[in-house]
Amino acid sequence: METSSPLPNTPRQDGMKAWLQVLNATLSAVENTVWQGRELADRALAALQQVNAGATQARDEYERIAAAAAQWPARVRRMKETGWMLTKITTAYRLWGIRSAFLSRRRAPQALERLHRRNARLFRDVSLRQGGAFLKVGQLLSARADLLPKPWVEELRVLQDQATALPFEDIRQVLESELQAPLDQLFDEFEPQPIAAASIGQVHRARLADGRAVAVKVQRPGLEAIIDLDMALLKIFLESISSLLPPTDLNTITAEIERSVREELDYRIEARAMAQVADFLADVPDVVVPRPVASHCSGKVLVSNFVVGTPLMQALDQRRDEGDQAGLADLLGRLLDLYLRQVLQAGVFQADPHPGNLLVTPDNKLVLLDFGCTMTLSDSFRDGYFQVLGAALLGEREAMARLLTQMGFQTRSGRPDTLLLFADALLAQIQRAASEMSQDQPHWPTQGEILTQAERLLSQAEADPVDKLPAEFIMLARVFSTLGGLFTHYQPKLDVHRYLLPHLVGPALSQAL
Repeated sequence: METSSPLPNTPRQDGMKAWLQVLNATLSAVENTVWQGRELADRALAALQQVNAGATQARDEYERIAAAAAQWPARVRRMKETGWMLTKITTAYRLWGIRSAFLSRRRAPQALERLHRRNARLFRDVSLRQGGAFLKVGQLLSARADLLPKPWVEELRVLQDQATALPFEDIRQVLESELQAPLDQLFDEFEPQPIAAASIGQVHRARLADGRAVAVKVQRPGLEAIIDLDMALLKIFLESISSLLPPTDLNTITAEIERSVREELDYRIEARAMAQVADFLADVPDVVVPRPVASHCSGKVLVSNFVVGTPLMQALDQRRDEGDQAGLADLLGRLLDLYLRQVLQAGVFQADPHPGNLLVTPDNKLVLLDFGCTMTLSDSFRDGYFQVLGAALLGEREAMARLLTQMGFQTRSGRPDTLLLFADALLAQIQRAASEMSQDQPHWPTQGEILTQAERLLSQAEADPVDKLPAEFIMLARVFSTLGGLFTHYQPKLDVHRYLLPHLVGPALSQAL
């Protein structure tokens, strides 16, 4: 593709070129995935050739292209808002590199935080309007405090419980098409008003002919037509701001997000995972996992037995407000045990433990819902993870670094120094926890303490970052960072070793025999 002659390297013109480079990347991807007309492609090329005319004219041309695209199918119209939003965010960050050079050291961090928050709100608002796969991506990113700046995590957190319900007639059409029968033959009773609406689907309460109360999860129509575009735009966005993110394996993270979102579109996968975890936890007291009703399940419909319960955070708040520290610690301890069982014993776990997917029944049992996001661990990774935990409890830092390397963690140089830094940080936390528990004074770090420690680690590791992660670790990190957020918030008097050791002793004895 021909381009105009280079401009003198002034800050303003460098900013214009950076803006157009981002626009070029976005338009190129959209051309590859969506644009099918020669006229639109020609006009996209014209937009890129506006480098000498300034960013304002290029923006106007982009908007004219988007207006033309509005006449194309839904996935192209979706590009108009989503693609333009990502371009604006990326441009703002590119221009920040120039602007920050003219700010004092005192003002620069404050200005960057305002920029983060403004961009995060723009991303959040467009995600809410677009819904579907892009809203799901926003929800996944909201749990990645290790990846995104704090203002992003705070602003995107509201997406966890935000989705617009579909009209009942749309739901009826999906149900009858998928299950090949009229609604009144499928259910004796069906409540038109959903009890929950999410990015991928919504849930209704119903009753089967045999009298069983069931939860009916129905997928939003048309998601397949837009997921490719949403994933392409996400990759462009993260790649274009990668220099502002902590050094990490961005390719593995985005691939794992895409895998998770695509699998959520097939409810048959979710039904199998739900049944598998329900079977494994069937003999665990005080834990309830719904079971799918096979006769009423398909790729876009999932029916399971209905479980009555109070949202987990509401139950935790009640115990905290009543001063019931023992009850608070018991609930959170059982939640930790529930996930240790799934990860270390079953090798398959529900990978989306945000509070909306956890209930507490009237008789104080924990309920685990929504298996759309599930991870199955390979035997080698599960064994490696078990050995890392064992080495951590024994204080063997070199063994931890060696095991992490064997599991697929790689630094840019291939040396273990950065992995040893992370091992030291984990060992320090374990030693601190052991000391506090011996004095019956457990202390969970505050969000500020966690952020300070993370910044220190990232600073130490900057020279040789961990830039390759095993795919299994991505969802595992998401789970335990979410659980860690609950523990940090409620500060329970809880001995983690009491719950962890029983899951380590059994496998250790098996290996020794």
